[in-house]
Amino acid sequence: MHKTLAATTALTLILATTAAIPAQEASDAVAPEAGASGFISVTSEAIRDAQDAKAAGKPVEAKKWMVAAANPLAVEAGAKVLANGGSAADAMVAVQSVLGLVEPQSSGMGGGAFLVWYDAKTGEVTTLDGRETAPMEATPTLFQDENGEPLKFFDAVVGGRSVGTPGTPMLMEEAWKRWGRAQWSDLFDDAITLADRGFEVSPRLASLIASDTDRLSRFATTANYFMPGGQPLQAGTRIQNPAYADTLRTFSEGGAEAFYSGAIAENIVDTVRNAEGNPGVLSMKDFAAYTVKQRDAICAPYRQYDVCGMGPPSSGALTVGQILGILGNFEISDPEDPDTWRMIGDASRLAFADRGRYMADSDFVPMPTKGLIDPAYLEERAGIIEGDRMDGGKALESVEPGVPAFDHAMLMGDDQSIEFPSTSHISIVDADGNVLSMTTTIENGFGSRLMTNGFLLNNELTDFSFATQDDGKPIANRVEPGKRPRSSMSPTIVMEDGKPVLSIGSPGGSRIIGYVAQAILAHLTWGMDVQQAVSMPHALNRFGTFDLEEGTDMAALQPALEALGYEVSVRELNSGLHAISIGPDGLKGGADPRREGIALGE
Repeated sequence: MHKTLAATTALTLILATTAAIPAQEASDAVAPEAGASGFISVTSEAIRDAQDAKAAGKPVEAKKWMVAAANPLAVEAGAKVLANGGSAADAMVAVQSVLGLVEPQSSGMGGGAFLVWYDAKTGEVTTLDGRETAPMEATPTLFQDENGEPLKFFDAVVGGRSVGTPGTPMLMEEAWKRWGRAQWSDLFDDAITLADRGFEVSPRLASLIASDTDRLSRFATTANYFMPGGQPLQAGTRIQNPAYADTLRTFSEGGAEAFYSGAIAENIVDTVRNAEGNPGVLSMKDFAAYTVKQRDAICAPYRQYDVCGMGPPSSGALTVGQILGILGNFEISDPEDPDTWRMIGDASRLAFADRGRYMADSDFVPMPTKGLIDPAYLEERAGIIEGDRMDGGKALESVEPGVPAFDHAMLMGDDQSIEFPSTSHISIVDADGNVLSMTTTIENGFGSRLMTNGFLLNNELTDFSFATQDDGKPIANRVEPGKRPRSSMSPTIVMEDGKPVLSIGSPGGSRIIGYVAQAILAHLTWGMDVQQAVSMPHALNRFGTFDLEEGTDMAALQPALEALGYEVSVRELNSGLHAISIGPDGLKGGADPRREGIALGE
């Protein structure tokens, strides 16, 4: 029933013999593998072949290593690093640097990220939190008007008010320090070259610019870059970004210290505090105080698997884990049965109810983290959606947060935040078997619409609840100085018997959780390969309304779901899933056909 969308596959690597690369001087550098130069050429023929394979819906296969991300230029940069013997952390730095140039509306140096890492030597799963922080001068009424009412979303977003302290640059360096092997400065070569010499605007970027001209035109620097001469950039236009190249040179030479304590940070602060009409309160003391934090991985059981991801301030791993943990109590073997989607939808609604009540930055708010994914609690929640307890299996009329085991007596109100989709996801497996899953963002498309140093600044603070209390009870995800806003980003590594079997994640605002949970179900439970899983049409339910992906066979579920009592919305559901499966036969990569991404492997 579920017609597969035109699927993405990987470009074939063409390894060409070239002059030997000079030996690295740094003690932590790695030389190219013997007998290979690491030079990669992506020819027009290879790209055409990749597009043909993409339409056929087949995953790319490889034996040694693989990288999947949202833009071919970024993927190629990462592939070069891996071909030269670099680690997944090294490749991530190269990929992220190029994404910030060619896909600036989604992620970059002005944003934040969450990273999940499986270490092949130790067998450990580690998570790093590079989420933005609220300024020290932020107050509880940051997103309220003079009458104490929440601002309209874009009134809060556009300008300096919404900008938090960026975390992505420090996360890049921290991952490299822990797990990198290549020379740090070399990892920026592709991005700097593209910024200096120019790159072609992709159709997706051009389309998004054209749809956001009013907001992009508000600030001169942003308007001049994205709409030179007052006209939106067109697909295929070649543009340069020398300011971004200069930023990367500074970062490659001086690392995070140069970014957070020098002219780059000063320019960001000046841009934020002097944003006409909507200034913010970010300061240099916020940059001085920023740190990347190692968090305990959240590993939720699902059948024989452990689904591992990022804990608070992300709600991703907990909510994905709750959905899968509830569904693990049922047989959901038929993806064509409307009752399967009833159970998936109501499991998601129950998980989102808990998310809205309990989940926030655990450095500021006590959270029942263990209780939320305790199998006994999830079995209890599963009982709510069993057909024989629901008047013949109809939709739940309403859902309420549960009462998980909690060693704190705090009563919390329900969240009132808005999370609009943007973001990007990177999955990488290196030749040593290390696995990386990283979701990276500036939040809304084009973030705050403020641009400086060649990159856009985030609007991450609008992921906080605009209201601070609910019926006299404090809201966990309220604004507080130094706090990290709750996120739905769900970078995930699935483990079986202590070994990784899947790296996956997606952009998409709060719908990320449903995209990732559905793709995991499709791959692990319904036996789809990773390309089929990321291409599968979407059906999501967060707050009661069932969203079905328009233009796909999933929309045919509308009458059956309405008969079960659901309100149904048939609409665009633009995920950007990137996944790599790891098995005894090697690696298989999939890239979401709704975006421009690819996978490359050798």
